[in-house]
Amino acid sequence: QMRLVESGGGSVQDGGSLRLSCVASGFTYDTSTSRLCMGWFRQAPGKEREGVAAAPVAGGGTTHYGDSAKGRFTISQDAAKKTLYLQMDGLKPEDTAIYYCAARIQFRGRDCNIVQSAYPNWGQGTQVTVSS
Repeated sequence: QMRLVESGGGSVQDGGSLRLSCVASGFTYDTSTSRLCMGWFRQAPGKEREGVAAAPVAGGGTTHYGDSAKGRFTISQDAAKKTLYLQMDGLKPEDTAIYYCAARIQFRGRDCNIVQSAYPNWGQGTQVTVSS
C-alpha cells in the first residue's frame, strides 16, 4: 500500500513562503512502462477541493498548475527520493487551506494531470494558514 507523508505546513503572514514536501513510499513500479504522478490539492473550509500543482516525479511528462497557483507556486520533484515539493511564495490569506498530496501510478504513455478523481492515493494533509 502506498504511503504519502506530507510536511512543511504551518502558519505564515501575508506575503510569506512555505515549502511543502511529500514523500511516497511502500510501493515499487517499473519505470520503463509506468509513470509516477504526484500532485498537490487543497481544500479551504466551505470550499471544494481544487488542484494546485502536479508533476511526473518519474517517467517523464509535464507539470501542471492550477490557476490560483500560477506565478506564485513552483513544483519540483526528486525521483530518487520519490518526493514532490511545492514551493509557495507570495502567500495570501485566501491560500489558507489543508493541502493534500496525492499520487498515482499510470501507463507511461499518458501524461499526468491535476484532476482529483484520477488520484487513488492520498496523504493526510498539512495545514497552511496565512494571516493578514
